Formats: sequence, structure tokens, C-alpha cells
Amino acid sequence: MKMSILRQRLKPWMLPIAMLAGMVFHDFMGRIEFIAPYLIFIMLFITFCRVKPHEFRITRLSWGLLSVQILGAIAVYFCLLPLSPDIAQGTFICVFCPTATAAPVITGMLGGSVPRLATFSIISNVTVAILAPILFTLMGTEADITFMDSLTTISMKVMPLIILPLILALLLLKVAPKVHRAVAERQAISFYIWAVSLFIVVGRAVSFIMDEPAAAVPEMILLAIFLGIVCCGQFWIGRKIGHRCGDKIAGAQGLGQKNTVLAIWMALTYLNPVSSVAPAAYVAWQNTINSAQLYFKAKRDAKNASAES
Repeated sequence: MKMSILRQRLKPWMLPIAMLAGMVFHDFMGRIEFIAPYLIFIMLFITFCRVKPHEFRITRLSWGLLSVQILGAIAVYFCLLPLSPDIAQGTFICVFCPTATAAPVITGMLGGSVPRLATFSIISNVTVAILAPILFTLMGTEADITFMDSLTTISMKVMPLIILPLILALLLLKVAPKVHRAVAERQAISFYIWAVSLFIVVGRAVSFIMDEPAAAVPEMILLAIFLGIVCCGQFWIGRKIGHRCGDKIAGAQGLGQKNTVLAIWMALTYLNPVSSVAPAAYVAWQNTINSAQLYFKAKRDAKNASAES
């Protein structure tokens, strides 16, 4: 069997296997989680090599997704507050937190507009960095951290991971266009790096949830159910907004795929620690959806490749 055919047949199964392996070997994630930011950096660099500078534009899609991200989070919080403050806070943080840094990578794999999603990712993260201290203060949290400290910490956690790969890709386009073109033509590498990243992220999420006390299990289950509804809802709403603006995939990934690592940090810093289980559960939901989308796309690609050969 040719290696290319073998890869096509294995590709649909790689992400489900990575998620399952992360669950099984979650105890070992603490030893290798330090490489996750580097993997995301490499994925973004490869993805941004597909993008030309003039393609970065703020469009109706950016404003539509951002309005749902901010106003939707506030609405969800007040709707769930009578039920439980912890559930309200946990659900709020998973709507409010910005687009994942890896979202442009998945968007590119699924055939969406990388420039549109990359532009929104930057806007989304900058907006959260500015609004988070204000909104959490209004929610009555008693975090021992100043506005400027919070703004600086969030910015330092997120922005370098987005901006530096973009600068490096644009610089490479200027000084070594042939190398830039060679990187841009090897987008498939991102898929395999994403599988390794998924293995680590799912493993860390499982470890995080298992470290919670047994008394918190009923509330954790309820949180997980709410987060499943919210996650599916965000992908669906994002897809609808994207459809109106000409890119369903970018819309769905922009609103549905969240920076859960940052969300966990914000929950632990500002909110009741129990609410930090919500973004940990969101990891499983969003990556199940992403894996399913990539699985079916890989199946279609493999079928098309077989038909052409």
C-alpha cells in the first residue's frame, strides 16, 4: 500500500485517537504540557504563511461575532444567576473568553477564510484583555489584582502567541519569499501538530476535572451539561452569522472555538474556583466538535482521492 493512501486512511482517525489517548494518559500530561504553546506557535506560523498582508481586514463578520461574544456572555450570566452563581459564572466565562489561538489553523483545515478568522482572533483577544477587569469588577468578584495588572497579564498570556507568528510570517515573505512559499504549501503539517496538541490539552483537562473534590461532582455534571448546550449553540450561531457574511466555517470557529486555557486562568483569578471546571469541560465539547468536523472532511478528502486515482 502506498504511504499516501495509508495516510489518507489513517487521517480521519487521528484526532479521535489523540483525544482518547489524552484521557488514558492524563497523569503524564504535566511532564509535556510545556510544549503546547510552542506547537500552537508553529501551527499559527504555518497557517499565517497562507495569508497576504492586504487580506487582514475588519469586516461585518468580526463585529457580528464580537457582539455575540460580549453581549451573549452578559445575557447568559444574568439568565443563570438565579439558578446558581457558580453555573452562571462558569457559563459566562466560556462565552466571554476569546477565540482560541489555534482557531485559524482549524479554519484553514476545514476550508474557511484564515485571514478573516485571524483578524477576528486578534480583535477578540484584545477586547477581552480590556473588558475582563471591568466586567469581573462589576460582577462583584474580590480578586486581589489591579486593573492594570490584569490587563498586562492577560495580554502577555495571549498576544505574543498570536502576534509573533504573524510578524514572523510577514517578515519571511519579505526576506525569503521562496521559503515562505514552501512553508505555505505544507499546510498538512498543521494537522499532525494539532493532533499532538489535542492529546496534551484533553489530558490536562481530564486531570484538572479529576482533581476537584467529590462533593463538587453533581455541580460539575450540571456545568458540563450546560457547557455542552452552550458550545453547540456558539458553533451554530457563529455558523449562522458566518453564512450571512460569506464564511460559515470562519463564523463557527470564531465563536465556538475558545481559548480555554485563558478561560481557566480567568476563572481561578476572578471567580469561584468551582466555575473553572466549566472551561475544562468546554475543552472536551469543542474538541469533540472539531474532531468530528475534521473527521468527516478527511473522509471526504480520502474518498475524493480514491476516486481520482
